[in-house]
Amino acid sequence: MTDGVSSSGSVKKQRSFVADVLPSFASGAVAGALAKTTIAPLDRTKINFQVSRTRRYSFKAALKFIKLTYRETGFMSLWRGNSATMARVVPYASTQFAAHEQWKHFLHVDKDGAHTPVRRYMAGSLAAVTATTLTYPLDTAKARLSVSTKQEYKNLRAVFIQNYREYGLSTFYRGMWPTLMGVVPYAGSSFFTYETLKIIYKEEMGGDVSPITRMLFGAAAGLVGQTSSYPLDIVRRRMQTGRIPRGQGVLEALYLIWRNEGVRYGFYKGLSMNWIKGPVAVGISFTTYDTIMPYMLKLCTGGSTTLLVSASAESSCS
Repeated sequence: MTDGVSSSGSVKKQRSFVADVLPSFASGAVAGALAKTTIAPLDRTKINFQVSRTRRYSFKAALKFIKLTYRETGFMSLWRGNSATMARVVPYASTQFAAHEQWKHFLHVDKDGAHTPVRRYMAGSLAAVTATTLTYPLDTAKARLSVSTKQEYKNLRAVFIQNYREYGLSTFYRGMWPTLMGVVPYAGSSFFTYETLKIIYKEEMGGDVSPITRMLFGAAAGLVGQTSSYPLDIVRRRMQTGRIPRGQGVLEALYLIWRNEGVRYGFYKGLSMNWIKGPVAVGISFTTYDTIMPYMLKLCTGGSTTLLVSASAESSCS
């Protein structure tokens, strides 16, 4: 009798993991990979301007950098570091989306028709904090590979080996605090904006949100998120790539950037590039997640209609 109960409990736990976590985990991985691959050339361009103290950013200068990179090192070099990006983005996006679903469940976000905007914001922020904490070393390695040449680092593995030998494990966590400070407003604003727009649309229009509308809502969410957290992203990238001296804190770094480079060319250097790539990436990511989540859910639950409908209703598309 005890064995039967134990076996039944084990099956329920396994089914719960497969039904509740695996679909969002897999959907998030696909969504993140597709979004980041699409904007990889813009991302590499932005990072190169972000980490420079002397190179002044403009959209014209960004286009010039892309043309020069293409002319000197070829078309595929625009995606240099993208393999490292995938090594980070796939676990990051999958963890973030899966964590978001779990945080929404734990915080009872928008349950039973109630509107809980504060909890909605918190769920997005906490999901990003969870994913960032688990995948940060990969982000650091990707940033260093993006601003390097093949003579410096051949691949992602070389970044890890050389930096570990020279500086130790702690070097891969440089910029962690500004990152965590940045992901709270970024992810919180992005998830909050996207889900709020969907709720308003459903209440006003009385129907499901089309993929094109989801893309537009995702673009708006990306625009809000990028703008709210961008100065901290500047600090993070400079810490990761060694442009900010060791021992210099976040507040000191922000002060020196403001004093030496100003607000427009310091805190918001390259932001216009983010206003292009951010909305595109977030729009693709959220729309892809929403589109494939029901199929992943059906696949993982063996086509259980009840689970599919229930989970789709509760998932306000992180």
